[in-house]
Amino acid sequence: MYLKTNVKSLKAVQAMNAAFQSASPGLPPFLTLDQEGGLVERLTKAVGFPETPSAADVAAKGIENARATYNKMAAGIADVGFTVNFGPVVDLNRNKNNQIIAKFGRAYGSGANTVTIFAEQFIAAHHQAGLVASLKHFPGHGSSTADSHEGFVDISNTWDPVELEPYRALFAQGYQDFVMVGHLYHKDYVGSGKVKLPASLSPEWITGVLREQLGFNGVVISDDLEMGAIREHFDLEETVIRAVGAGMDVLLFSNTAKARPTLAAEIRAILVAQAEADPAFKVRIEQSYARIVAMKQRIGN
Repeated sequence: MYLKTNVKSLKAVQAMNAAFQSASPGLPPFLTLDQEGGLVERLTKAVGFPETPSAADVAAKGIENARATYNKMAAGIADVGFTVNFGPVVDLNRNKNNQIIAKFGRAYGSGANTVTIFAEQFIAAHHQAGLVASLKHFPGHGSSTADSHEGFVDISNTWDPVELEPYRALFAQGYQDFVMVGHLYHKDYVGSGKVKLPASLSPEWITGVLREQLGFNGVVISDDLEMGAIREHFDLEETVIRAVGAGMDVLLFSNTAKARPTLAAEIRAILVAQAEADPAFKVRIEQSYARIVAMKQRIGN
């Protein structure tokens, strides 16, 4: 995953991505970034990349303009070697004072139908360019009153089931790319335990709602597991084990909270040790691996 700080020039990015691609010729790697448009872009005009309007601005210009806008963006992303873009945002703009969605114009609108039709254009453009997309932030960040980058976010009194409708509609159309799960806590979706689990660590949200209720068959990825909402409440081992057990397929760590070159090896050691101790955990990893391989085989097609 590239952040803006990783991008010195488009030439350097292209060379780095080409090296990653050549290291795995049989199975394309997930080379990812958040390139939504507006204020959430990792490739910017500072390095010569044409910038894209925010979701709110795209929606304001109408559906006819959206596909052309996203065709241009997706083609540019693919040209420098990325394979995954973490978008579209399918959060509903339900709280005008929202610190993470409304504040930055990241939602297409307040209605599920509006959000869905613009998300369709984003997805179609990325598929045309051979890229994989990612719906976010399940189960819905648009009604929240806090920012999960900073700490614990409780949506128990603000979230509404209508926030699931874009997911339901897109899954019905056959969408099977990524769904990114946010670190959002709801008191009614934590099971019988006493631990306050955010959606990204909750079996009720991932396995119960996303998989079983909504019928999602694609790959589930976490939002950054180094955000304050996670690292302030769970250590690394508990985070990894709970996420996989909840049904997560890909664990996303930005390695920025306490940056160290050993982080990937630490996570792998936790996964291996738990799989050796718990056959059910091993099966969960195998299920995830099968989904990941199936999606990687679609990259570029």
